Amino acid sequence: MTKAVAEGLKSKVKVCMFDQYGTVVDMQKGLTEVVTPYLKNKGWNGRPDAFVTWWRRTHFESSMIDALLHKEHTPYREIGHRAVAYTLERIGIPYTMEEVRFLVGHIERLEPFQDVPEALARLKTRYRIVVLSNGDPDMLETANSFHNIPFDAVLSVAIANSFKPHVATYTKAAEILGVRMDEVLFVANHAFDCIGAKSAGMHTAFIDRRGRPFGITPHQPDVVVPDMRNLADLMV
Repeated sequence: MTKAVAEGLKSKVKVCMFDQYGTVVDMQKGLTEVVTPYLKNKGWNGRPDAFVTWWRRTHFESSMIDALLHKEHTPYREIGHRAVAYTLERIGIPYTMEEVRFLVGHIERLEPFQDVPEALARLKTRYRIVVLSNGDPDMLETANSFHNIPFDAVLSVAIANSFKPHVATYTKAAEILGVRMDEVLFVANHAFDCIGAKSAGMHTAFIDRRGRPFGITPHQPDVVVPDMRNLADLMV
């Protein structure tokens, strides 16, 4: 079924658009590596990976609140500072804002998943490859020198004054690229991002690295693959 769907997509899609954090770059692994020595020095004996999960969930919740309020857009970095500070307070660790900024700053230096560079190089032979990220423009610019992937465009949701999955983020990105919504295949490791893009009118591919169900929703992905290499096999 997936191969048949992919063949249909090949005739329509002009742009492969990627979420960055957790889809292109390995956020859980990279942040766990930086918090492990930090938490050890603080005398905390819990699991560093669990700390990162709490941090990321808090960040996600805060960014969704910001998007729903739809007032002045709060920078991703500021949401991150709030999330890390809250998580440290939750487990009773004293901190300075300098320490919080250090931890959040590591997001800009994350490395890609092992399969991503080669897979995206193959996809780039047939499609424009683009990032649409919740990250701030300067964060995404800095990240380029660490993941070293030659994207054709890197877009921040700041252009739409909201975080994904607000519909404005996807429609604005397509407008800037000069393509119709149905000419975009949006690729993400997160169900919420696929749901947002699909409901906005894009095709979607769910990178199911963690082997988890997508969930009951009318906005099911067009393609489900275990990693980016499999996506390239289907789409190129």
